[in-house]
Amino acid sequence: MLATPLLRTKELPTLQYTSTADQFDQTWESPLSTLLGLGRAAGADFVEFFLERVNYISCLAEDDSITSISPRLSTGAGVRVFRGHADCYVSTNDLSFSGLKAALEKGLSILGLQLPTPGAFVPEINLEPLRDYATLRGKESWLSQCSSMREMGEVLLDANAHLQQKASHIQSRRAVYFRDWQEVMVASSDGTFARDIRLTQSVGCNLLCADGAHRSSISERSGNTSDPNFLRRWDFQSAAEGIAESAGKMLYADYVESGTYPIVMANKFGGVIFHEACGHLLETTQIEKRVTPFLDKKGEKIAHESLTAWDEGLTSDAFGTIDMDDEGMPAQRTLLIERGVLKNFLADRAGSVRTGHPRTGSGRRQNYTFAAASRMRNTYIAPGEHSLEDLFASIDRGIYCKKMGGGSVGATGQFNFAVDEAYLIENGKLTKPLKGATLIGEAKEIMNKISMCSNDLDLAAGFCGSVSGSVYVTVGQPHIKVDAITVGGR
Repeated sequence: MLATPLLRTKELPTLQYTSTADQFDQTWESPLSTLLGLGRAAGADFVEFFLERVNYISCLAEDDSITSISPRLSTGAGVRVFRGHADCYVSTNDLSFSGLKAALEKGLSILGLQLPTPGAFVPEINLEPLRDYATLRGKESWLSQCSSMREMGEVLLDANAHLQQKASHIQSRRAVYFRDWQEVMVASSDGTFARDIRLTQSVGCNLLCADGAHRSSISERSGNTSDPNFLRRWDFQSAAEGIAESAGKMLYADYVESGTYPIVMANKFGGVIFHEACGHLLETTQIEKRVTPFLDKKGEKIAHESLTAWDEGLTSDAFGTIDMDDEGMPAQRTLLIERGVLKNFLADRAGSVRTGHPRTGSGRRQNYTFAAASRMRNTYIAPGEHSLEDLFASIDRGIYCKKMGGGSVGATGQFNFAVDEAYLIENGKLTKPLKGATLIGEAKEIMNKISMCSNDLDLAAGFCGSVSGSVYVTVGQPHIKVDAITVGGR
């Protein structure tokens, strides 16, 4: 077995590396392993480099015109340094050896460390053979296969034209698309050395209708990872027809009366409440702050026995799917709640160090300017044994929340969410449409009131903001019944 090579710090200014400038490949091993060794020799317990290149573009169509095309190119790196439970993060857009070394030196100084003396030996870190998900899974050609700007504009204008045909009393029509291509490389002093390419796309429509004092606004968005032909395959006709139908029903709907009701919440984006009101409380970022009501509840019942929930990065094409997280850990499937019992938390490296919970492949960040943190991926309530008809039949008078809107969540799980499309349930049947409903509750209470789950699990694309920026996620659930929840209205 070959001995680990040693360098003297005085040799560093003379080192010459020929890393590939426009791609993260095997040629980056030598400079990164040298820098990692330098950080360890300085006294750091752990050092990580995250390299990133981004090619992003978005396109917006308003009514019958393209009103915005926004491209963005970026390249940069971040270095994270740990010393005990403390850590710091420094980012730079200078990917030269000297630029990365300067960022490392800054990070070390923040933690009270400094580079070794000129005569010191610096061991290179033995990195694992490069785990190159981009090459293994044929991702190198994705960017060139994506839709052109002309195609983007044509598809969005066609979608708006279809909205014009299908809806009435239109005040505005909007269609928007973006494509986010990202190449990343992670190298860490524990030997991690991995590369990936991600391709995330989303497209959606919004329709605003008005007739005198009557208003309605309905949106729909879909997302995808890994399919360069996603926009070409988007069924904008079906999307426009569904949006137009919903907007028409909500335009003249009665306002809901405030009160406490049993509700049926739709599948797909209905899962946003579980994501916001419960999922965030299971991230180690919340445990570190000791603000989650589930802090010491692992192994205990925190929800109704009908509820099982997962978070994972594996579902094909889902918006939160990743082959590896932003700390180089392969994607995993994490059981959060099983029949009401809390089984696991979501942990990144820092969260694991500070809380003791094992890492779950959940270290994610918006871009290289953020340190990774524990974040959700594809998070959903598992399907149950009931039919949708069973859920409706169990309610004498309640509300069907078909389409969720925006909302807010407090640090410990208090939430309020608007309902964009709702219907009254009377004697197990849907009757009249309702608007103006807001769901108000607290996570630790609502989780115990989800008494029935149907067998029609479906997923929806979403965006999640937290301490490491905005990341792409999936929310989801089957239709669920909540036995009682406060509904704000008129």
